[in-house]
Amino acid sequence: MAGYFTGWTYWFCWVVTGMADVVAITAYAQFWFPGLSDWVASLAVILLLLGLNLATVKMFGEMEFWFAMIKIVAIVALIVVGLVMVMMHFKSPTGVEASFAHLWNDGGWFPKGLSGFFAGFQIAVFAFVGIELVGTTAAETKDPEKSLPRAINSIPLRIIMFYVFALIVIMSVTPWSSVVPSKSPFVELFVLVGLPAAASLINFVVLTSAASSANSGVFSTSRMLFGLAQDGQAPKMFAKLSKRAVPAKA
Repeated sequence: MAGYFTGWTYWFCWVVTGMADVVAITAYAQFWFPGLSDWVASLAVILLLLGLNLATVKMFGEMEFWFAMIKIVAIVALIVVGLVMVMMHFKSPTGVEASFAHLWNDGGWFPKGLSGFFAGFQIAVFAFVGIELVGTTAAETKDPEKSLPRAINSIPLRIIMFYVFALIVIMSVTPWSSVVPSKSPFVELFVLVGLPAAASLINFVVLTSAASSANSGVFSTSRMLFGLAQDGQAPKMFAKLSKRAVPAKA
């Protein structure tokens, strides 16, 4: 019974997340194409992701590799640029000097108290949805006995590198109290450097990030439904594989 509720809850969670990602992709695409209809963009994204996932499992892996590479390059570039700005004591047009001191000034570590921490914590947790895919993909991974432990052990290092370091750099250049909620701090940092295409560049990065999440949603929901069907907890029709070893019906 626990497996039944967990499986269907997980499936529903990714269906909702996937829909949110498709809506986000549509919004990002309209940054370049303001007249693009919502339903046209959403339908195109869904058909594209379905087509690629129905092809082969390898195609899913290839897509995720390039999506991840784009995000990694962007975040590493932000960290490097931010560190250079701190080391050079860069001053913004408003006179704020880049410094690590911003991390403990302006109210300290908990400027809004514990209530503020827990209020933000539940939002931050959403950013870590998808880590469990390390286990979901294990069944279709070559040599999972070696690759799975290595992937799991690297998760803390990746969180520190791509989440914690990025936040440290952003808040060192721009104090948290000066961050405008309606503007991306990533964009603002590159704008301070003088990169004219900062908005378009970051928009492309977040678009691929949303596409990666939606792609993961298609993969995980199909595998979860396939597994539920194999255990007799979903219609048997979803327990069949296509000629390419893909749970196409799921």
